[in-house]
Amino acid sequence: MTKLEPRGNGVADDPEGSPGLVETGETGEEGEKGETGETGGTVLGRSFRALSVGIVSVVLLIAFEATAVGTAMPVAARELDGVSLYAFAFSAYFTTSLFGMVLAGQWSDLRGPLAPLTSGIAAFAAGLLLSGTAGAMWQFIVGRAVQGFGGGLVIVALYVVVGRAYPERLRPAIMAAFAAAWVLPSVVGPLAAGTVTEHLGWRWVFTGIPVLVVLPLALALPQIRRRAAGPVEGDMRGSDDRRRRIRLALGISAGAGLLQYAAQDLRWASLLPGAVGLALLVPAVLGLLPRGTYRAARGLPSVVLLRGVAAGSFIAAESFVPLMLVTQRGLTPTLAGLSLAAGGGTWALGSWFQSRPRLEPYRERLMVFGMVLVAAAIAAAPSVLIDSVPVWTVAVAWGFGCFGMGLVISSTSVLLLSLSAPEEAGSNSAALQISDGLSNVVLLAAGGAAFAALGGGTVAHTATEAGGSHPAAFAVVFLPMAGVALAGAWVAGRVRR
Repeated sequence: MTKLEPRGNGVADDPEGSPGLVETGETGEEGEKGETGETGGTVLGRSFRALSVGIVSVVLLIAFEATAVGTAMPVAARELDGVSLYAFAFSAYFTTSLFGMVLAGQWSDLRGPLAPLTSGIAAFAAGLLLSGTAGAMWQFIVGRAVQGFGGGLVIVALYVVVGRAYPERLRPAIMAAFAAAWVLPSVVGPLAAGTVTEHLGWRWVFTGIPVLVVLPLALALPQIRRRAAGPVEGDMRGSDDRRRRIRLALGISAGAGLLQYAAQDLRWASLLPGAVGLALLVPAVLGLLPRGTYRAARGLPSVVLLRGVAAGSFIAAESFVPLMLVTQRGLTPTLAGLSLAAGGGTWALGSWFQSRPRLEPYRERLMVFGMVLVAAAIAAAPSVLIDSVPVWTVAVAWGFGCFGMGLVISSTSVLLLSLSAPEEAGSNSAALQISDGLSNVVLLAAGGAAFAALGGGTVAHTATEAGGSHPAAFAVVFLPMAGVALAGAWVAGRVRR
């Protein structure tokens, strides 16, 4: 009978100090047989096929949601009279996802990833329905917040499933499959969402997705119950430590929310909630992320920091791309969404490229190169604010940037699992996602504040309408994000011990 066993303390048994899970079978060869003795040499082998298809399908639906919502968001914000709160619609998702991530990490380590995964999918679907039926922008933002909580539960639970159910040699491949799941949504999602938005209304983009979740759950849940359920032996953390982490997670979410509010409401009175948010946020972050994260200590701290720098700078910039193309260059929502479509394919290509075994010794260099591509793409995007620059420049630049993100994001996931002991996989996966989500909130808040300060809140549906043209408001978002991404290239050079 095959089973998953921890590699000791992650140091003595592994010459590189990279703890993981070893799948042992009757042959004694790692990963050659699954629990029932079938050959399982790949993620689509008989032993892993149902699990792989199920969890990749979950990622596929999340990808459809992300690409579709990004396309419909400018229209939703305009019709709900909430363009001035545009950044909130994104940051509300990330703010509540921070709490969901920590909760999922503790929940998964204590009981296994099955319950947080199913609960997260239910909350994710409920949030979509709330946003899709909203009559005002604040209701729309509440729906996004519920959706973010569910998304935080789901993403960490999926990482724990990968860490428990797959041998270390297959993890780069399943991470590449996660990235590949974004290809079809990136191509079809903007076109479908734009068509639905223009002919049926933006609400259908939100309310039509939840019904599609049944099949992935039916495939994945039985396999997760068999392969990854229950607590990990050797977890010595007590209930007091878990409660402390939950309190810190609440502090992160509340602090991030207050900071976002202060950044959007540019008045002297906003200094107080901003200061309270900072006072809540800083100690909570220091308590939940690995020691040395903010000084880029080598190894796991730099992996966690890099994830935040890469994701935060890229997502903060990408959130404003459709709005920029619709309001400054007069594109329809469909065409604005399609400008980002090629990025799904190049992101998957970058993720596949990093999964090649022969490139493993060069992973650090690949990550440095990836961050340089990301910085260049973000810096090139606002060039379309100049009328003589063709709008397809964004599509080309974003394709290269997404290739760099594929190299970086998948590599951080692989390195995190290899540097985590089995009983720490949930907490460390949560730390990685906290870095990702928190940087999104902070950088979106900074970008949203700069955007609003330069008149971005008054942009109209197209640049030809009154108040429509505000190129400086967009430039002040993209250029600083490019600088943040460039700093990530230095952090990428410190991910190895």
